[in-house]
Amino acid sequence: MPWLLFLILSSSARPADSGLEARIHALIESQTRPAPDVGLVLLPLDGRGAVMIEPDRVFHAASTMKVPVMIELFRQAKARRLRLDDPLPVVNDFHSIVDGSVYHLSVGDDSDADVYKAVGKTMTLRELCEAMITVSSNLAANLLIERLGVENIRARVARLGAAGMNVRRGVEDQKAFDQGLNNTTTARGLAVLLQKLARGKVIDARSDAEMVGILKRQKFNDGIPAGVPERTPVAHKTGTIGRGSPT
Repeated sequence: MPWLLFLILSSSARPADSGLEARIHALIESQTRPAPDVGLVLLPLDGRGAVMIEPDRVFHAASTMKVPVMIELFRQAKARRLRLDDPLPVVNDFHSIVDGSVYHLSVGDDSDADVYKAVGKTMTLRELCEAMITVSSNLAANLLIERLGVENIRARVARLGAAGMNVRRGVEDQKAFDQGLNNTTTARGLAVLLQKLARGKVIDARSDAEMVGILKRQKFNDGIPAGVPERTPVAHKTGTIGRGSPT
């Protein structure tokens, strides 16, 4: 069954229309038969007037899991475990969480080719983060996940109270996918992370503002920003997965 995951974080306007949720339900029902699975959170920053539809429904996280990867990167930079301008060797060899065997990513299945051109060279952690978020580079994401440690990413999500987000592995781990070992999320889990980012409550005001700035530079803008007034600032991260994909 096709599914649809919306996360909308409003910075100011409060949804005052009491019929908004019913209208959203009607829109969902009109899409396909059977209607797609939907998890939706419309959450003003002050938390009042929220609209939630199946906020705890679990979905494959796809590329939305790159948000907590970015958060853990900035957290380790704040703790001086690394510097954002540290170089990292760019390789295309990763290890399955099933048995540690090596697998490789395909440039043809990724959304960006530039990081692949740097294989055998180095890129800074900051550059990899920019590519991971703004052009959703899977290769950049896997490099950062192996550098940061998936357990550290998961622990940071837990400490932030985003229980619905579960990062278990890197991207394109086919053996893990075949065993159902996937990154998952809920609309509520993503809403917790983005609301705290917008409030400067994830790390500190400066770090959080820098992360929001990266999200605002997102290059794929035909999804979440569609339909909002022109020149409205939108900080976001989308994720898409096809049937049978090991993302």
